Amino acid sequence: MKTSIRGVMQRLYPVLFMLFLLMARHAWAGESLVPFTDASGQVIILNKTPGRVVSLVPSVTEMLLRLGAGDAVVGITHHSVLPPETAGKEIVGGFANPDLDRVAALQPDVIFYADLQKDVPDRFRDKVVLIQLAPRSIQESFAHIRFLGRIFNREAKAAEIIAEEERQLAMIARKIAGIPSGQRQRVMRLMGRDTVMAPGDDSFQNEYIRAAGGIAPVFGKNGNIIQVSLDEWRKFNPQVLYGCGDDKQVLSFLHQPGWKEVDAVQNNRVFFFPCDLTCRVATHPGYFVSWLAASIYGKELSDPVNFVQPDQVVSRKPLQLALDYVAKAEIIESDIKDFRNKTVAVTFKKSMAVISTLEGQRDNISTVANHYFPPPSWGLGHQQGLTALRESTLKALGFAPESTAMLFTGANMDNLAVVKKSFKAMEVTALITAGVESNAMRMSADTGLFYEPDSSGKTHKPGTINILLLTNMRLSPQAMSRGIISATEAKSAALQDLDIRSSYSAGMHQATGTGTDNIIVVEGAGLPIDASGGHTKMGELMASAVYEGVQRAIYLQNGLVKGRSIFQRLKERQVNLHDLCLSYAGQEKNQEFCKEVEAILLQPEYADFLKAVMAINDDYEKGLVVDLSSMDLWFRSVAERIAGGELQNPVRKVDGLPTVMARGIGAVFAGVQEKIRHK
Repeated sequence: MKTSIRGVMQRLYPVLFMLFLLMARHAWAGESLVPFTDASGQVIILNKTPGRVVSLVPSVTEMLLRLGAGDAVVGITHHSVLPPETAGKEIVGGFANPDLDRVAALQPDVIFYADLQKDVPDRFRDKVVLIQLAPRSIQESFAHIRFLGRIFNREAKAAEIIAEEERQLAMIARKIAGIPSGQRQRVMRLMGRDTVMAPGDDSFQNEYIRAAGGIAPVFGKNGNIIQVSLDEWRKFNPQVLYGCGDDKQVLSFLHQPGWKEVDAVQNNRVFFFPCDLTCRVATHPGYFVSWLAASIYGKELSDPVNFVQPDQVVSRKPLQLALDYVAKAEIIESDIKDFRNKTVAVTFKKSMAVISTLEGQRDNISTVANHYFPPPSWGLGHQQGLTALRESTLKALGFAPESTAMLFTGANMDNLAVVKKSFKAMEVTALITAGVESNAMRMSADTGLFYEPDSSGKTHKPGTINILLLTNMRLSPQAMSRGIISATEAKSAALQDLDIRSSYSAGMHQATGTGTDNIIVVEGAGLPIDASGGHTKMGELMASAVYEGVQRAIYLQNGLVKGRSIFQRLKERQVNLHDLCLSYAGQEKNQEFCKEVEAILLQPEYADFLKAVMAINDDYEKGLVVDLSSMDLWFRSVAERIAGGELQNPVRKVDGLPTVMARGIGAVFAGVQEKIRHK
C-alpha cells in the first residue's frame, strides 16, 4: 500500500509543483514561502532564502550555478561539471555514493537530493531541509528553474534561461516541420557497457528525440534505463544512434552478429555528445535538441528551403579596448542558417597589415574577428567548405571580405578571455577563446589524418584555441612573425601547466595544442618594434598575456583549473574509476569497495598521492624515470596507511593502465581491500 501511495504522489508531483509555482508567485517576500510538495511527496516549508546548500543532483547544481546562486552552494558531487563555477566547489563524493559525513560537516540548511540516494533522508530528516527535485521532462526542468529562481531571488535570470531554450526549441520545431513524415529517421539513445540498453519509453531522452524530429522507439517499458533484446533491436532497426562519451565502450558490442546489421551501424550513423547534455534535463534542452536535430538531418537543415529566418545581426555589445588605433570593438550576435552565432570583432581607424595562421599575411585590413558558430552549425558549415563558410559569415555580419581577417572557433564567445599586459609604455592585449575537451592533441605523438592531396578541401574544423594579438606599438613583419612563436610557446606552456591531456592519447601524453588552433597578430600603430622573441620585452608581454588568457579561457569554456578534483583528472586520462573498482573487487562486496575508494580519494592526502603518480607516470613514459623500485616501496607504504595495518598480499597492478598509474591505483585498491577485510 505504501508503494501505491508513493506512485500516486509521483504521478501528481508535476501538477502539485505547478500549483505551488502559481501560489508562490505573489507569496514570496524574502522571509516566508508557502508550503509546496517535492518529488518525494513531502510538504516543504522554507522560511528564508537558503544560505548553505549541498546539491547532490548534477542537474540541480547546474541550475543553481547558472542562475547565479553559486554563493549559497557549498557542496556538490564530482559528477557536476557544468557550468565552470563547479570547479571551485567542495566535492562530497559521487552521485551514487555521496559521503554523508562530508555533507554534514558543511552544515547545510538545504540539501537537494535524488530518489536513488536512499541514505540521505535517513541521515538528515528533521535536521536539514531536504528537497527532492526530479525533472522528468523539458517542461518540468523549466518549472524547477522557475522555482529555484524564486527561492534564490533570481527570477529574472530564470526567465532569461528559459526564454533562450524555448527560442531554440521553437526554431527546431519550425525547421523540421518541412521534413516529410516519410523521411523522418528512427533514432535511439544508445546506452550500456556489455549489452545494448536504452531509456524507457517515458524518459526525457525520448522527448529529446521527438523534439529533434526523430522517431523514438516504443518498447513498452518505462524507467531510466532498460535492456533491449535482439528482437526489439531488429524490429526497431534504428537509422541513427547517439550516446554520451562514456558509452563508447558499447561500440564493440555493436559489431557482433545480429547487432551490426541495423541501418545506423551499417551506414555509420552513430553520434556521441557530451554526457552533461545527453544524460540529464537541466538548463540546455534547446541547445542539445538543436545539436541532435542537426546531426540527424544535416543535409535537410543545410537546404535553404528549410531556413525559417534570414541571416542577420541580432545584437551588438561594446567591448572596451584601450588602443588608440581601434575605432570599436564589439561582441556581435547573429543568426546564420537559423542558429545563433557570436563574433568578437575589432575595427581599426585605418587599415593595416596582419599575419594570420589561417589566411597568411594580409594587407589593408580594417577588421579582425574571431567567429563562433555553435555545434548545430558545425556539420552544416563543413559541407560548405572554408571559403564559402567565410563568405556567408561575412555577408551576414556586414564585413567586407577583402578588408577582414577572420578566425573560426567552436568555443563560445561568452567565454572570451581578454588579458592586457604592460611594461612602461609598451602594452599587449590578447583576446582568446579556448576549448580542449574534444580536439586536444600532442604534436609529434598523435596522428594526423588529413592528407590534403586526397581532400576536397571541405574538412576544415573550427579552431579551438584562437588568439587575436594586438599591441600599442607598430610591429614590423619580422616582429609579427616571431610573435606567433612566442604566443604558441606560451599556449603550450599553459596547457602543460594545467595538465591538459591529448584527446587521442590521454593516458600517455599532455596536449601541446588542439590541432585546429589559429592566431592573428595585428601590425598596430605607435613606436616601431622589430623583435618579439623570448629575450625581448615585447615577446615576454605577448607570452604572458597568452599564457594567462589561455588558462582563463579554458576555465570559462571547460571549467578546468589547476586544483580540479582527482575524479576529474582521472576522467581526463580516460580512466573509468567505477569500472576499475568493479573489475578489481569482483562481484563480492563490489559496491562497498567502490564507495570506500571514493571516500579515500576525497581525502587530500590520497588524492594528491594519485596526482603525484600521474606526474611520475608521464616522466616514466618519456624515459626520464627508469627505475621504479623506490616507487614500489612508496606504493606499499601508502596502501598500508589506507589499510591501517600491514598488507597480507603484495600490491598488484590494475590492468589496462600505463605502468606507473597501474601500480599507483593498485596501491589504493589494495589498501581499501585490506581495510574492508579488517572490518
